[in-house]
Amino acid sequence: MKKDFSNLANEIIEHVGGEDNVQSVVHCATRLRFKLNDRNQADKQAVDDLDGVIQVVESGGQFQVVIGNDVADVYREITKSTSLGEEDGSGSNDNGGDKGNLFNRAIDIIAAIFTPLLGALAGAGIFKGLLAVFESTGLLAPESGTYQILNAASDSLFYFLPILLAITSARKFGADPYVAVVIAGALFYPDLVTFGEEQGTTDFFGIPVILTDYSTTVIPIILSVYVMSKFQAGLNNWLHSSIKMFFTPLILLVVMVPLTLIVFGPVGTVVSGWLADGYSFIYDGSPMIAGIFMGIFWQPLVIFGLHWGFVPIGINNLTIHGVDTFSAIIAPAVFAQAGSALGVWLKSRQTKVKAIAGPATISGLFGITEPAIYGVTLRYKKPFILGAVAGGIGGAIVGLSGASALAVALPGLTTLPVYFGEGFTLFCIAIAISFFLAAVLTFLFGYKDEQENETSSPSEPTAKSTNTTVTESQQTLTSPLQGAIIPLSEVNDAAFASEALGKGVAMIPTEGKLFAPADGTVGTVFPTKHAIGVTTDGGAEILLHIGLNTVQLDGKFFTTYVDQGDKVEKGQLLVEFDMKGIKDAGYDISTPVVVTNTGDYLDILSSNDGNVQVGDSIISIVQ
Repeated sequence: MKKDFSNLANEIIEHVGGEDNVQSVVHCATRLRFKLNDRNQADKQAVDDLDGVIQVVESGGQFQVVIGNDVADVYREITKSTSLGEEDGSGSNDNGGDKGNLFNRAIDIIAAIFTPLLGALAGAGIFKGLLAVFESTGLLAPESGTYQILNAASDSLFYFLPILLAITSARKFGADPYVAVVIAGALFYPDLVTFGEEQGTTDFFGIPVILTDYSTTVIPIILSVYVMSKFQAGLNNWLHSSIKMFFTPLILLVVMVPLTLIVFGPVGTVVSGWLADGYSFIYDGSPMIAGIFMGIFWQPLVIFGLHWGFVPIGINNLTIHGVDTFSAIIAPAVFAQAGSALGVWLKSRQTKVKAIAGPATISGLFGITEPAIYGVTLRYKKPFILGAVAGGIGGAIVGLSGASALAVALPGLTTLPVYFGEGFTLFCIAIAISFFLAAVLTFLFGYKDEQENETSSPSEPTAKSTNTTVTESQQTLTSPLQGAIIPLSEVNDAAFASEALGKGVAMIPTEGKLFAPADGTVGTVFPTKHAIGVTTDGGAEILLHIGLNTVQLDGKFFTTYVDQGDKVEKGQLLVEFDMKGIKDAGYDISTPVVVTNTGDYLDILSSNDGNVQVGDSIISIVQ
């Protein structure tokens, strides 16, 4: 029986502030990605509580609603009941109205440009992989008509990629998509390509032009459409309404096609080369270390929506080198999260948990990990961490194998043909190891049903707040800041809010000084000075993280007074920071204070609200 998603679609729109509050909405494989005019009009908790919504994540300047495999159906209902859709907001998405910081804007732009192409890219990628298998096994000869027709069907998207990017870029930047397509077509117009192959260089009114084939390229057309959007806006304001319908496209073509061939094409080609060379330098330096790093951190990047920043690297690798090793080394991370979900499914005896973990495992095996992450592994924390570890081990093996992707595709069972070629056997072994290792580790060490975690009987006193008397041995942490305490769940960061990094509190400081919360030893001083790790004399590992995403400030506005290994006393000054400078740079000043080794203790009891002074008790660690 077909599900009815109309109610869910209408409720989501209602709780994000109504259609008028939505600047744009697109969807990827699992999420609705809203760009809102006023974030304060959206009720995040109400959306999160809807039946059919897995979780709400705010990242990259977007209000992201994680739906899962039914996201396309919900999106379709939104387009039916509203005027929103792929064309919405095209005039305002990135023409100066975005007040997010530069990093968030970059992620938002990349996501908006590539998300609409995700399905087609994945389908064409699988197609190319299957053709490679058929050719290598002798089922199809490259010189046969059948092969040539199928190859055209699979390769068309990649060859004409600049045209597709012209459409999505125009929608994002508020430019005329039809003029953008004409500009993209000019980049590899057949006669011009042939002329370039024969002549190499030419000139345009005496200005040198380097001619090359721009098919499959990414950066040149995006640069061109961005500049075109600014130029178009100026022309529309300058030209009279009676003539701008005809003269705006005319002037855009006359100016932008030569400008793209003279400037943006060569510049984009150079930048593409830098990206490819930079990635190759890192990968060739140590494929195993690259595999470990990306295998561990790929899924945390997915949580924050930051993985979109790596999409152009993968496509660019295919353009420059013909293959992409990056897609291969992240594949084990995907299968590992599916394995962790399987471990939970096998271990749990609760019907509700198994009902979520089972389908999440299946979707994870086919490359969609959000249901596994938000519904299972991140929810119970340890399965997510064990999955990341297993992904790192698998990534190391893939790095050693030299495996690579022949096309763009989401790592999953259906896309395995995309990785056919050098190292394919070891690649398959790596993803199998990641999957089963994560499942076994989670089953043995990563999950217990809630009723199994209960440590007290009804007759025993249980600590529920800082005002409750506890009989167990405990440590006390004092406030490292002057300010107000808020629950971690209210922090605008999924990793902290979900307590994936540990239990604790968050604070809104009123003074830019961070003090030691207990006697102990400085375990970590981050190079960017935005965070300090302190291990108390009682063994608790405390993370003090000043602001959210402040690692991007690269140490600006922070001054540290301790080094790694220093002994510190409770109340000792650790860091001074410029609150105004951090806020003016567009960053949230909320400061999480978390016990990262929470699992070593019976409970972490914390104050949930109120103003505090430095030295006031805020956290009790029950041993």
